[in-house]
Amino acid sequence: MLSQTDVIVIGAGVVGLSAALALQARGLRVTVLDREGPAAGASAGNAGAFAFTDILPLASPGILKKAPKWLLDPLGPLSVPPAYALQIVPWMYRFWRSCSAGRVSHSTSAQTSLMELSKAELEPFLQATGTAPMLRKEGNLQVYESEAEFQASMPGWRARERHGIEFRHMDAAEMAQIQPGLAPQFVKGTFTPGWFSIADPRLYTLALAERFAANGGVMGKAEVSALRPVADGIEIDGVYRAGHVVLAAGAFSHHIARSLGENIPLETERGYNTTLPTDAFDLRTQITFGGHGFVVTRLTSGIRVGGAVELGGLKLPPNFRRAQAMLTKAKAFLPALRTEGGRQWMGFRPSMPDSLPVIGRSRATPRVIHAFGHGHLGLTQSSGTARLVADLVTGQSPAIDLTPFSSQRF
Repeated sequence: MLSQTDVIVIGAGVVGLSAALALQARGLRVTVLDREGPAAGASAGNAGAFAFTDILPLASPGILKKAPKWLLDPLGPLSVPPAYALQIVPWMYRFWRSCSAGRVSHSTSAQTSLMELSKAELEPFLQATGTAPMLRKEGNLQVYESEAEFQASMPGWRARERHGIEFRHMDAAEMAQIQPGLAPQFVKGTFTPGWFSIADPRLYTLALAERFAANGGVMGKAEVSALRPVADGIEIDGVYRAGHVVLAAGAFSHHIARSLGENIPLETERGYNTTLPTDAFDLRTQITFGGHGFVVTRLTSGIRVGGAVELGGLKLPPNFRRAQAMLTKAKAFLPALRTEGGRQWMGFRPSMPDSLPVIGRSRATPRVIHAFGHGHLGLTQSSGTARLVADLVTGQSPAIDLTPFSSQRF
């Protein structure tokens, strides 16, 4: 006998659980299915930032200039393991096409609209779910090692300025007032006060799961493989049935979408980090070392050093030398940082070639709603995505234009 409910959300990460709670708030019966359980993937190991100012796509002319140098370093900010090089070629071609000036402008405008919605939705969502005390408003400091690197960042800051984002450029003395302890090689910086963070992304996602269950939600473990439209809804692997399905399974989403005949160019950015003890450094704001592709963040669980991009798919074993390389750099950049006692982690970020997520109805059936592919911005855009999913399931007009986020845009 098939188990039936109003909506099944596939994925118990921050996007899936946020959507599930938003659907419950609309009065719907919701079940969440996940292959491992809540907060098991990238939602647990991310940097904890609500990066609302991060509107510029990774796919851009600037990244094309940096990529050749980065790719020569197997432990650098961007790498492709040789064993995965042939498989990633079609995605890289689409990424390259997305780097044109016109497409970057289009992606930036679309990303800005989703960021503005997500920022507007965040604090009401936190209040409604009892997680507001976990929000921090400590800003972000992007640092530069030379005047040339600083000047090279100016087009990005001018683009943010056009979209109304607040920031302040600083010299070394001004940076030291916000964050003491930076190595003297960092001569310039830019502080963005509108960069929020969460106390701990794993604990936040688990808190959402607890609230979902307390609201009467059902959660189960299942490795979903196939969706099938039926007369009154969607059938999942011949076991579950619902009026609507929300596909929010992160880096595994495109495999499930394939069962509906959709070929969505999702790839996996493998991210690495090390979480040090809470007293490892007196960190007062999140620091972005953009030239090296990583950040240092203060969480309740410790000081997290992580980032970079490894385009290596889902099956290759982790290369934790990447985590160690970032930690070694962090020690050089923050000389007082104590690097003992850290916990290493690797997770899968689901990423689209144009840096925009997939949000909207499936091409195969309007009863399947896509909500995946957020790359580095899943936590950031979770509340906005949840609002959009709830609008679509309940037949309301979406709060923003979803055309740029369509699964059919490629």
